[in-house]
Amino acid sequence: MTRYETHVEEGTVYVGGPDGPLEVGPLDAVLDAVGGPSWTISYSPAERERHPEMDTSDAGLTVDVVDMMHTMTFGERFVETMAAHPVEPPENDELSPRMGLFVGKLLDNLENGVD
Repeated sequence: MTRYETHVEEGTVYVGGPDGPLEVGPLDAVLDAVGGPSWTISYSPAERERHPEMDTSDAGLTVDVVDMMHTMTFGERFVETMAAHPVEPPENDELSPRMGLFVGKLLDNLENGVD
């Protein structure tokens, strides 16, 4: 199964694809959407109580968001889904639908780790 890598070039985030790089959008907009260039791993008391077997030894560790993006790969189906969404944000919105999909996956990876 082919996986497509994420890369940043001249301040723009791209995901590889079967037809070449697919533009996601400006790196600054991605970083703003996730709260900045770094992410500190944390676990709420409720999470610790609900999942006592969970390894929380990484609590307090700070992750570089761009480094995390560079570890992200996507299957062809996800890339095709992103390609079907507009790269321009709708009126009165800061994120394009394409970037929204990417940021959602990035947040999932930041919160839960990369498989």
